[in-house]
Amino acid sequence: MSTDSKPRVDSTLSKGLAILEKLTGMKSGIGVSELSRELGLTKSNTFRLLQTLTALGYVRREPDRNYAATLKAWQVGRSVVENLNLRAAASQMMLYLSRETRETIYLAVRDGLNIVYIDKIESTKPIRSWNPIGGAAPIYCVGTGKALLAEDYRQLRDQVAANLKPFTDRTITDAEALDKDMAATRLRGYAIDTGEFRPNVLSFGAAIHLPNGETAGALGVSVPDINLGEGDSERIGALVQHAASSVSKNLGRL
Repeated sequence: MSTDSKPRVDSTLSKGLAILEKLTGMKSGIGVSELSRELGLTKSNTFRLLQTLTALGYVRREPDRNYAATLKAWQVGRSVVENLNLRAAASQMMLYLSRETRETIYLAVRDGLNIVYIDKIESTKPIRSWNPIGGAAPIYCVGTGKALLAEDYRQLRDQVAANLKPFTDRTITDAEALDKDMAATRLRGYAIDTGEFRPNVLSFGAAIHLPNGETAGALGVSVPDINLGEGDSERIGALVQHAASSVSKNLGRL
């Protein structure tokens, strides 16, 4: 028997994975007929595989009868992300942000409806913000969290909207206001926390992406408002967006 023979591929498994890959790459749901056409499968086979994926919790059927991937698929991907050395991939851009802003720089990942800081570089300024590595914050009121929330807002919106609570007088506690803020974040390319978690401390965040488009984490810059001069908000926002984009490219080379 030849040692060069290729391993046998299970047809049903490969079709199911093709469906899951297709759904995780889509911003909205898709119907059985359209999905079967795009993947070159029969409608009956597609429906049967969707039923299996739904029963396993990887796919959900929406009110409009379309199908979409669930957060369980994201959680499986996240376990892979956790094995990537995200800190190593982000280290040079964190140093870059530190040099350019002299403010506190954070690397964060999502944990449910919170973010957790997994790395940081301290500000060199006498007045600075502070959060420890391993510290957490709600996803809807800090820059890194809002950047990640904007990426998965369709899936997370209802959960987040049901858990909005104020931390300062600037915290967004209204679902419609959050909708507008997330739309602005997606359009802008980076998130802004205007002092929504800690009084008088602003933060700017941008999402880091894996090669398949999934979010791996976010970079953030935290700034006491007393340190901000004219035009600094736009400048820092552009810097963090550029840095996150560069880290995403680094992850694509791992």
